[in-house]
Amino acid sequence: MLVLKMMKRILGLLIICMVMACQSVYANTEAVKLQKSPNQVCDKASLQRGARLYVNYCQSCHAMRYVRYKTMAHDIGIVDEEDKVLEDVVKTNLNFISDNIFDSMNNGMLPKDGQKWFGITPPDLTLETRVRGTDWVYTYLKSFYVDPTKPWGVNNTVFPSVAMPHVLGELQGEYVLDPKTHQLTLVKPGKLSVEEYNQVVTDLVNFLDYSAEPIKLKRQKMGIGVMIFLVIFLVFAYLLKREYWKDVH
Repeated sequence: MLVLKMMKRILGLLIICMVMACQSVYANTEAVKLQKSPNQVCDKASLQRGARLYVNYCQSCHAMRYVRYKTMAHDIGIVDEEDKVLEDVVKTNLNFISDNIFDSMNNGMLPKDGQKWFGITPPDLTLETRVRGTDWVYTYLKSFYVDPTKPWGVNNTVFPSVAMPHVLGELQGEYVLDPKTHQLTLVKPGKLSVEEYNQVVTDLVNFLDYSAEPIKLKRQKMGIGVMIFLVIFLVFAYLLKREYWKDVH
């Protein structure tokens, strides 16, 4: 039994190493230079805007099955003075799929329909930023361009031949790709300016980043407390050390 447990642990470590290696290869072979995502998970106003963007532009196709409405609402600050979730606000503004605030954030499209319309089932977005990275998602949402040869009339420099339409296209506008310089040029402005659209993408990536690791905010807060404790403990440990060794020196 002991040998079997050791073999399982070794196999698990090998699998983790292989996954990390694959991720490393993926990162190193990225053809497009990724832009730095300026998102801050501690910015609750941005998280709330990102949640609204997700349910309005993404949730019809993409689910977040590992996130529940009530937990999400509490984490991003949709609460009253007593730190209780504003359930009516969530049901009215964020939960368009079900009428239960305890439900997971599922999408409104059947997998078979996604397969039929897009040729692939749209992936769950809960862990997308952990798999791809926030910089990848941020750059991806800013890299759509007009391509009449594609079914949806658009392509993407970060994800060539992507099956997804540009759902934020009305906000960003239309871009064309220069085949020589590989630069994108705006040819038809959208509803938002470049700066405003960048903020929209930042908010959406911020929310996706939160959903991938909801405990991140609590962990960071706890980490600050631990560091303060260690600094204080270090002072007392040093004073205690001096007291013990003063006669020796």
